[in-house]
Amino acid sequence: MADATQYSEVPQNEQQTKPGSPTKGGDTDVVCLKPKMSLLNGITVIVGSIIGSGIFVSPRGVLANTGSVGASLIVWVACGIFSMIGAYCYAELGCMITKTGADYAYIMEAFGPFVAFLRLWVECMIVRPCSQAIVALTFSFYVLRPIFPDCDPPDPAVRALAFVCIALLTFVNCWDVKWSTRVQDFFTYGKLIALATIIITGIVQLCYGHTEHFNFENTETDVTKICALLLLGVVRL
Repeated sequence: MADATQYSEVPQNEQQTKPGSPTKGGDTDVVCLKPKMSLLNGITVIVGSIIGSGIFVSPRGVLANTGSVGASLIVWVACGIFSMIGAYCYAELGCMITKTGADYAYIMEAFGPFVAFLRLWVECMIVRPCSQAIVALTFSFYVLRPIFPDCDPPDPAVRALAFVCIALLTFVNCWDVKWSTRVQDFFTYGKLIALATIIITGIVQLCYGHTEHFNFENTETDVTKICALLLLGVVRL
Protein backbone atom coordinates (compact mmCIF):
# COMPACT_ATOMS: atom_id res chain seq x y z
CA MET A 1 0.00 0.00 0.00
CA ALA A 2 2.89 2.35 0.73
CA ASP A 3 4.41 1.74 -2.70
CA ALA A 4 1.07 2.33 -4.37
CA THR A 5 0.72 5.60 -2.51
CA GLN A 6 4.25 6.67 -3.37
CA TYR A 7 3.78 6.24 -7.12
CA SER A 8 0.17 7.34 -7.36
CA GLU A 9 -0.64 9.79 -10.15
CA VAL A 10 -0.90 13.41 -9.11
CA PRO A 11 -3.02 15.96 -11.00
CA GLN A 12 -1.09 18.13 -13.41
CA ASN A 13 -1.86 21.37 -11.62
CA GLU A 14 -0.51 20.00 -8.35
CA GLN A 15 2.69 18.88 -10.06
CA GLN A 16 3.24 22.39 -11.33
CA THR A 17 2.46 24.22 -8.12
CA LYS A 18 3.83 21.90 -5.44
CA PRO A 19 7.53 21.02 -5.69
CA GLY A 20 8.17 17.59 -4.28
CA SER A 21 4.95 16.02 -5.52
CA PRO A 22 5.44 12.40 -6.66
CA THR A 23 5.29 11.65 -10.37
CA LYS A 24 4.87 8.49 -12.42
CA GLY A 25 8.60 7.98 -12.73
CA GLY A 26 9.15 8.35 -9.00
CA ASP A 27 10.85 11.77 -9.19
CA THR A 28 9.92 13.85 -6.18
CA ASP A 29 11.37 17.24 -7.19
CA VAL A 30 9.49 19.04 -9.93
CA VAL A 31 11.03 22.39 -10.88
CA CYS A 32 8.64 24.79 -12.55
CA LEU A 33 9.13 28.38 -13.67
CA LYS A 34 6.71 30.88 -12.23
CA PRO A 35 4.91 32.74 -15.04
CA LYS A 36 5.73 36.44 -14.97
CA MET A 37 4.36 37.60 -18.32
CA SER A 38 0.75 38.59 -18.82
CA LEU A 39 -1.25 38.24 -22.02
CA LEU A 40 -0.59 41.90 -22.86
CA ASN A 41 3.15 41.37 -22.37
CA GLY A 42 3.06 38.41 -24.74
CA ILE A 43 1.19 40.42 -27.36
CA THR A 44 3.65 43.32 -27.16
CA VAL A 45 6.61 40.93 -27.49
CA ILE A 46 5.11 39.38 -30.64
CA VAL A 47 4.13 42.74 -32.14
CA GLY A 48 7.55 44.19 -31.31
CA SER A 49 9.24 41.23 -33.00
CA ILE A 50 7.10 41.59 -36.11
CA ILE A 51 7.61 45.36 -36.43
CA GLY A 52 11.37 45.54 -36.67
CA SER A 53 13.49 48.65 -36.91
CA GLY A 54 14.25 47.84 -40.54
CA ILE A 55 10.87 49.14 -41.66
CA PHE A 56 11.96 52.63 -40.59
CA VAL A 57 15.39 52.41 -42.26
CA SER A 58 14.86 50.42 -45.47
CA PRO A 59 12.49 52.77 -47.37
CA ARG A 60 15.29 55.26 -48.06
CA GLY A 61 17.48 52.57 -49.62
CA VAL A 62 14.62 51.08 -51.62
CA LEU A 63 13.63 54.50 -52.97
CA ALA A 64 17.22 55.34 -53.88
CA ASN A 65 17.69 52.07 -55.79
CA THR A 66 14.32 51.96 -57.57
CA GLY A 67 14.67 55.51 -58.83
CA SER A 68 11.03 56.56 -58.39
CA VAL A 69 8.32 56.66 -55.75
CA GLY A 70 5.88 54.65 -57.85
CA ALA A 71 8.32 51.79 -58.37
CA SER A 72 9.28 51.74 -54.70
CA LEU A 73 5.61 51.49 -53.70
CA ILE A 74 5.13 48.56 -56.08
CA VAL A 75 8.17 46.86 -54.53
CA TRP A 76 6.76 47.32 -51.02
CA VAL A 77 3.33 45.99 -52.04
CA ALA A 78 4.95 42.89 -53.55
CA CYS A 79 7.05 42.41 -50.41
CA GLY A 80 3.93 42.72 -48.27
CA ILE A 81 2.15 40.02 -50.29
CA PHE A 82 5.11 37.64 -49.98
CA SER A 83 5.38 38.32 -46.25
CA MET A 84 1.66 37.69 -45.76
CA ILE A 85 1.92 34.34 -47.55
CA GLY A 86 4.85 33.38 -45.32
CA ALA A 87 2.90 34.42 -42.22
CA TYR A 88 -0.04 32.23 -43.24
CA CYS A 89 2.30 29.26 -43.75
CA TYR A 90 3.88 29.88 -40.35
CA ALA A 91 0.44 30.10 -38.71
CA GLU A 92 -0.53 26.78 -40.30
CA LEU A 93 2.62 25.17 -38.92
CA GLY A 94 1.74 26.50 -35.48
CA CYS A 95 -1.72 24.95 -35.70
CA MET A 96 -0.42 21.59 -36.96
CA ILE A 97 2.59 21.25 -34.62
CA THR A 98 1.43 22.39 -31.20
CA LYS A 99 4.80 22.28 -29.46
CA THR A 100 6.88 25.00 -27.87
CA GLY A 101 10.05 26.06 -29.61
CA ALA A 102 8.74 27.66 -32.81
CA ASP A 103 11.29 27.05 -35.61
CA TYR A 104 13.17 24.50 -33.52
CA ALA A 105 10.02 22.43 -32.95
CA TYR A 106 9.00 22.56 -36.60
CA ILE A 107 12.43 21.58 -37.91
CA MET A 108 12.69 18.85 -35.26
CA GLU A 109 9.40 17.40 -36.48
CA ALA A 110 10.40 17.55 -40.15
CA PHE A 111 14.15 16.83 -40.25
CA GLY A 112 15.15 15.44 -36.87
CA PRO A 113 17.22 16.64 -33.90
CA PHE A 114 20.52 17.27 -35.70
CA VAL A 115 19.17 19.79 -38.19
CA ALA A 116 17.04 21.37 -35.46
CA PHE A 117 20.11 21.78 -33.26
CA LEU A 118 22.04 23.40 -36.11
CA ARG A 119 19.18 25.82 -36.71
CA LEU A 120 19.01 26.73 -33.03
CA TRP A 121 22.79 27.11 -32.78
CA VAL A 122 22.93 29.43 -35.79
CA GLU A 123 20.02 31.44 -34.35
CA CYS A 124 21.65 31.85 -30.93
CA MET A 125 25.26 32.36 -32.00
CA ILE A 126 24.98 34.25 -35.29
CA VAL A 127 21.53 35.52 -36.27
CA ARG A 128 20.37 36.98 -32.95
CA PRO A 129 23.64 38.70 -31.97
CA CYS A 130 24.04 40.22 -35.44
CA SER A 131 20.45 41.42 -35.59
CA GLN A 132 20.65 42.95 -32.12
CA ALA A 133 23.89 44.70 -33.06
CA ILE A 134 22.28 46.15 -36.21
CA VAL A 135 19.25 47.35 -34.24
CA ALA A 136 21.47 48.97 -31.61
CA LEU A 137 23.62 50.70 -34.23
CA THR A 138 20.54 51.95 -36.06
CA PHE A 139 19.04 53.27 -32.83
CA SER A 140 22.30 54.98 -31.88
CA PHE A 141 22.72 56.57 -35.31
CA TYR A 142 19.30 58.20 -35.26
CA VAL A 143 19.58 59.25 -31.62
CA LEU A 144 22.85 61.06 -32.36
CA ARG A 145 21.73 62.48 -35.71
CA PRO A 146 20.11 65.66 -34.24
CA ILE A 147 23.38 66.44 -32.44
CA PHE A 148 25.24 66.39 -35.78
CA PRO A 149 22.79 68.06 -38.20
CA ASP A 150 25.41 68.90 -40.85
CA CYS A 151 27.12 65.50 -41.04
CA ASP A 152 26.77 61.89 -40.01
CA PRO A 153 27.48 61.06 -36.35
CA PRO A 154 31.04 59.84 -35.67
CA ASP A 155 31.34 56.09 -35.91
CA PRO A 156 33.02 55.67 -32.48
CA ALA A 157 30.17 57.58 -30.81
CA VAL A 158 27.56 55.44 -32.57
CA ARG A 159 29.29 52.23 -31.53
CA ALA A 160 29.78 53.41 -27.95
CA LEU A 161 26.10 54.30 -27.56
CA ALA A 162 25.09 50.99 -29.15
CA PHE A 163 27.30 49.12 -26.67
CA VAL A 164 25.74 51.00 -23.75
CA CYS A 165 22.23 50.21 -25.00
CA ILE A 166 22.94 46.49 -25.39
CA ALA A 167 24.64 46.31 -21.99
CA LEU A 168 21.79 48.17 -20.28
CA LEU A 169 19.07 46.01 -21.85
CA THR A 170 21.01 42.84 -21.01
CA PHE A 171 21.30 43.94 -17.39
CA VAL A 172 17.59 44.74 -17.16
CA ASN A 173 16.66 41.39 -18.69
CA CYS A 174 18.89 39.52 -16.24
CA TRP A 175 17.80 41.58 -13.24
CA ASP A 176 14.03 41.28 -13.52
CA VAL A 177 11.71 39.82 -16.15
CA LYS A 178 8.99 42.29 -15.20
CA TRP A 179 11.23 45.25 -15.98
CA SER A 180 12.30 43.72 -19.28
CA THR A 181 8.66 43.26 -20.29
CA ARG A 182 7.96 46.89 -19.36
CA VAL A 183 10.83 48.01 -21.59
CA GLN A 184 9.48 45.81 -24.39
CA ASP A 185 6.01 47.28 -23.93
CA PHE A 186 7.41 50.82 -24.06
CA PHE A 187 9.30 50.28 -27.31
CA THR A 188 6.38 48.44 -28.91
CA TYR A 189 4.04 51.31 -28.12
CA GLY A 190 6.63 53.69 -29.55
CA LYS A 191 6.76 51.72 -32.81
CA LEU A 192 2.98 51.68 -33.10
CA ILE A 193 2.74 55.42 -32.43
CA ALA A 194 5.45 56.14 -35.02
CA LEU A 195 3.73 53.98 -37.66
CA ALA A 196 0.34 55.53 -36.91
CA THR A 197 1.84 59.01 -37.22
CA ILE A 198 3.43 58.20 -40.59
CA ILE A 199 0.26 56.57 -41.95
CA ILE A 200 -2.08 59.33 -40.77
CA THR A 201 0.24 62.04 -42.09
CA GLY A 202 0.38 60.34 -45.49
CA ILE A 203 -3.41 60.01 -45.66
CA VAL A 204 -3.84 63.68 -44.77
CA GLN A 205 -1.38 64.73 -47.48
CA LEU A 206 -3.22 62.60 -50.04
CA CYS A 207 -6.52 64.18 -49.02
CA TYR A 208 -5.01 67.61 -49.70
CA GLY A 209 -4.10 66.45 -53.21
CA HIS A 210 -0.33 66.19 -52.81
CA THR A 211 0.21 63.44 -55.39
CA GLU A 212 2.94 65.09 -57.45
CA HIS A 213 5.55 62.58 -56.30
CA PHE A 214 3.59 59.52 -57.48
CA ASN A 215 5.39 59.04 -60.76
CA PHE A 216 7.60 56.47 -62.45
CA GLU A 217 10.25 58.78 -63.90
CA ASN A 218 13.84 57.47 -63.70
CA THR A 219 12.62 54.02 -62.66
CA GLU A 220 15.39 51.42 -62.43
CA THR A 221 14.98 48.68 -65.07
CA ASP A 222 17.77 46.35 -63.94
CA VAL A 223 16.04 43.05 -63.05
CA THR A 224 18.87 41.94 -60.78
CA LYS A 225 18.66 45.09 -58.68
CA ILE A 226 14.86 44.87 -58.44
CA CYS A 227 15.07 41.24 -57.27
CA ALA A 228 17.64 42.25 -54.66
CA LEU A 229 15.29 45.00 -53.46
CA LEU A 230 12.43 42.49 -53.21
CA LEU A 231 14.62 40.25 -51.07
CA LEU A 232 15.62 43.19 -48.89
CA GLY A 233 12.00 44.24 -48.44
CA VAL A 234 10.81 40.75 -47.51
CA VAL A 235 13.60 40.38 -44.96
CA ARG A 236 12.84 43.79 -43.44
CA LEU A 237 9.13 43.02 -43.20
